[in-house]
Amino acid sequence: MQHRAKKRFGQNFLVDTNVIDKIIHSINPQADDHIIEIGPGLGALTQPLLKTLNRLDAIELDRDVIPKLKTLEGSEKIHIHNIDVLTFDFTEFKQSNFEHGKLRIIGNLPYNISTAVLFHLVNHRNCIHDLHFMLQKEVVERIAASAGSNDYGRLSVMMQLYFRISPLFTVAPQCFRPVPRVESAIIRMVPRTSPAISQDEHDAFATLVRQAFSQRRKTLKNTLRDLCNTEQIDTAGIDPGKRPQELSVDDYIRLFRQIH
Repeated sequence: MQHRAKKRFGQNFLVDTNVIDKIIHSINPQADDHIIEIGPGLGALTQPLLKTLNRLDAIELDRDVIPKLKTLEGSEKIHIHNIDVLTFDFTEFKQSNFEHGKLRIIGNLPYNISTAVLFHLVNHRNCIHDLHFMLQKEVVERIAASAGSNDYGRLSVMMQLYFRISPLFTVAPQCFRPVPRVESAIIRMVPRTSPAISQDEHDAFATLVRQAFSQRRKTLKNTLRDLCNTEQIDTAGIDPGKRPQELSVDDYIRLFRQIH
């Protein structure tokens, strides 16, 4: 019986074989890679990955698609985790299962949880080698946006702080079933080896950025008045009259150092 996509899981299944081949080529999987696929669905990417990998871990919340995954050729190599990805501890999983090498994480992320998944993975960045995700094109544009653009915001700052960002290519709605109302895009994200903000400083930095973008149209001296004063912003070499989207990632780091 054909599986019907479930709206509550944000399911849109990739069916275009040319796009699938292009994604697999971008990932360039090697036999001993520790790949985790988030939301494999009906196995569009899973099947070609199994041709190369010795082992594939998959996080899938929808119990109804798991039997389908178990019928794929090479399915004996799949380890399925029927769990919400936002509760999955990638760090503990890596430490318990693999002595060497980091995790490579891929997936066609549901539009309704994609941002939450990205922020969850920030907390596990030290055990990650790279990320390859299919996201709503608008989300990819926000992640990769430059300071001063309309797309630039909290997501841009936090992702660019911890990852090197490479948008790869777009994917038309017609490549999915059911057909979504938005375009998608593939993005590669590679954790920075020495981010300017340490693990211990993360929460305080995240609070600064979140507060700054809480009211985009207001100036920094207004949005940040609970965290710092005008003099501190000025001392950091930043005009207190600027709006949050006008500051680069380096500007936010410099302001954070001045405050703390």
